[in-house]
Amino acid sequence: QVSGVSMEPTLEDEQIILLEKTGKFKTGDLIGFYYQNKILLKRVIGRAGDYIDIDEDGNVYVNDKQLDEPYLKDKALGECDITLPYQVPDGKIFVMGDHRSVSVDSRSTSVGCVAQEQIVGKLVFCVWPFTNFGQIK
Repeated sequence: QVSGVSMEPTLEDEQIILLEKTGKFKTGDLIGFYYQNKILLKRVIGRAGDYIDIDEDGNVYVNDKQLDEPYLKDKALGECDITLPYQVPDGKIFVMGDHRSVSVDSRSTSVGCVAQEQIVGKLVFCVWPFTNFGQIK
């Protein structure tokens, strides 16, 4: 069950979703991972070796190419205490929430990049509410 607003508008508070256990992720995928005895839900932005940069307007660049992010309502730099541009370490994934101004994610050293062993799976399906029933994009 989704708790919070860090993934709005893609996911809403109290939505019930299903995750598929997999180890293959691409930029744009939604994943769930363990963090401090909770499961956080975020979007994959970059993988090991990628260079991530975010400008003051919240535009995200991966390896100097701006990401097309139609799923965002508002862009924001948000809580960011890493030095940009940032290279994703080996064996890690850089993730961000869709509600950029409130999401705490890989832009913050308190969360950092996600290790493969932390990942629960890829979000694939919304079960509740029925108005959102179906595949998650």
